[in-house]
Amino acid sequence: MGESNQSTASDFILMGLFSNTWPHLILFFLMATMFTMGLLGNTILLYLILTDSRLHTPMYFLLSQLSLLDIGFPVTTIPKMMADFLQGGGSISFGGCAAQMFFLMLMGVSECALLSLMSYDRYVAVCHPLHYPALMRRQVCLLMVGTSWFSGVFVASIQTSVTLHFPYCASHTVDHLFCELPALLKLSCADTSAYELALSISGVLVLLLPISLIVTSYGLVLGAVLRMHSAEARHKAFTTCSSHITVVGLFYGAAVFMYMVPGTYHSPQQDNVVSLFYSLITPTLNPLIYSLRNREVQLSLAKVLHRAGFRSIR
Repeated sequence: MGESNQSTASDFILMGLFSNTWPHLILFFLMATMFTMGLLGNTILLYLILTDSRLHTPMYFLLSQLSLLDIGFPVTTIPKMMADFLQGGGSISFGGCAAQMFFLMLMGVSECALLSLMSYDRYVAVCHPLHYPALMRRQVCLLMVGTSWFSGVFVASIQTSVTLHFPYCASHTVDHLFCELPALLKLSCADTSAYELALSISGVLVLLLPISLIVTSYGLVLGAVLRMHSAEARHKAFTTCSSHITVVGLFYGAAVFMYMVPGTYHSPQQDNVVSLFYSLITPTLNPLIYSLRNREVQLSLAKVLHRAGFRSIR
């Protein structure tokens, strides 16, 4: 009990990414620009999906949830990093660290589940188009989204509570950009080897099961596309699916490196780059990937811009 009280009484110190040098100042403004672009892009995509009736389909409903997650990822981490740089500090309270770790885990696991279910949606659309309205009816979509969010809350609640149960009686300096589970475990003065093993096993379940569903779904989609006689139909199917495959590759590549590769095989500097990749870069790229390669989104955006321009002229 004394060890636990000692851990809750002290703040953690985040190492951060910036220092008062010109290269780091340039990096700071670059990250601020990407953060703003990501928020703006995902908000616009979310607005288009909500307001344009042509986008009221299961695929875009699932995509709207991805946009929500891509807003939450950078909001949880980047403002704190920027505030620390501007204020010249890096401390975070025990409760703040717990909240940051919980929401990162929640959104990460939810996105893993959501991306796998989005691949199932594309499988049904390409391989069973006549049954698509029945297989992807509103109740099924709500169940898929609810499952994604519930899995995130469930895993995050367990792993955050277990991680914070360990005593942190040694250094409170987190050699990471933000409070993330692997970095925090390194500070514990208790034996965490059994929990790290359990964490690796859960990482296999959380990451490999969705990846298996994605690979299976797109394997069947590829077979169906190659059998199509219409070049236009093949092009449309490839365009839609390639956008999702690109997003899956970006997100899962970083997640597998962070949570499935043992910590002894990568340095804190590599962890920082990978964490920055899926907490800022991927959420910024996702709306660009879907809007640049998706004709429906382009038409919807053009319609909104045309209306805005017409009103300003009037």
